[in-house]
Amino acid sequence: MSHSTRPITLPSRKDALNIFLAGVAAADPYQAVKSCLFTDGQQLEILLNLDDKAQKRTGQWLKVHLIAFGKAACAMAKAAREIIPAHLLADFGIAVTNHENLTALNGIEVIGASHPLPDTAGLEAALKCAERIRRAQKNELVLLLVSGGGSALIPCPAGSITLQEKIATTDLLLASGATINEINCVRKHLSQFKGGGLARLTVPADLHAFILSDVLGDDLSAIASGPTVPDPSTYGDAIAVFTTRGIWNKVPASVQQHLELGKLGKTPETPKPGDNVFKNTTHTLIGSNAISVNATLKAAQDLGYETQLYDAHLCGEARNVAEKWARYAKQLIDSGIDKPLALLAGGETTVTLTGNGCGGRNQEMALAFAIAAQQLGLANDWTFLSGGTDGRDGPTDAAGGIVDQDSINRMLQSGIDPVAMLDNNDSYTALKSSQDLLNTGATGTNVADLQVLLIHPKSYSNTHS
Repeated sequence: MSHSTRPITLPSRKDALNIFLAGVAAADPYQAVKSCLFTDGQQLEILLNLDDKAQKRTGQWLKVHLIAFGKAACAMAKAAREIIPAHLLADFGIAVTNHENLTALNGIEVIGASHPLPDTAGLEAALKCAERIRRAQKNELVLLLVSGGGSALIPCPAGSITLQEKIATTDLLLASGATINEINCVRKHLSQFKGGGLARLTVPADLHAFILSDVLGDDLSAIASGPTVPDPSTYGDAIAVFTTRGIWNKVPASVQQHLELGKLGKTPETPKPGDNVFKNTTHTLIGSNAISVNATLKAAQDLGYETQLYDAHLCGEARNVAEKWARYAKQLIDSGIDKPLALLAGGETTVTLTGNGCGGRNQEMALAFAIAAQQLGLANDWTFLSGGTDGRDGPTDAAGGIVDQDSINRMLQSGIDPVAMLDNNDSYTALKSSQDLLNTGATGTNVADLQVLLIHPKSYSNTHS
């Protein structure tokens, strides 16, 4: 197997990893909060826009209530707690996160809850957050730190709906093929928090949210189901999701009843655009996939690569996306490459499960790319990385995969059939056999996925051997 460690393979794999990690670092929630929150020792100053330092919010707040939820809650809360003067902090802060990202913090009650399926620990945490928010008075600030996973981590069902009934409803929607927008529309009408519900609870206090986006395009109403932003959708829209999908008769009775009462106007609607509850509410987007993609471009340039943004919103079936990208790489190679080239992307692909193997969308994309590159006969030295910025890809301990022109050979020498593995959605086993799993551990952030393709001129391996 000596051919699998040709000098080219290792430096470019290291480059690909460093470029990916630069993208992850740009979404570092601790640093992001530090760059947007300031104090003169007495009062707080909040940056509203990363691109325009002149847009600020200051207030003569008597107290600050600190509440964080999502995968990056601990890192964000730690930064905020270090900045906010002690005399302004109202009681202890609250941070709710998934178990992998749990860290003990001074002055903050840290609660671990389940993700992606909510659990009773999350429900108790949500009730604790609600109780704290209701306590906030006029001339006080509720500082919310929101990151991906927030929807599942603080479930707070409305009316008499139980957590189990809400989970059953979400499962029904997922199985019916409902889109994420349809699921969010329903979620917002079954929750006390989502769809602006949290902003409503905050009145009469002021509210500011620092938001780390795990949603492509950064639609604030979709991140953690938009607890602090208006919701234009209605109870009628939520019912229509079920009827259109033909599953209304399977929905738990308490959920049906709650939505029907809402449609009749007997339960308050989610707050709409222009509603007074948002009068004292502001936001700062402190991290996103776009910010991280820009950081990968810069890192690749710093390493001497010519760079190209392949796709800022990479989506679709992972294996199809990979094959299309490999074809594009072949066109580039065939037209001649005289300098090392980096093609970069960000986004979130999907996988339709047909097999019973183990893996995630990033591992599937890496395996599919290696197979397509082999079939197309990509002649140059190349390295392809696809990884989740949260360090977790699907139900595995890997963040994704990193493959090169020798990956398929390494699999075959391990007795693995890569194509059969892909067909069985078993990318994890395939990549493990070729030592191509990308392992970072939980990163404490989440801004979707990043991809790096490095291609070297043919002469490169000769001059660098």
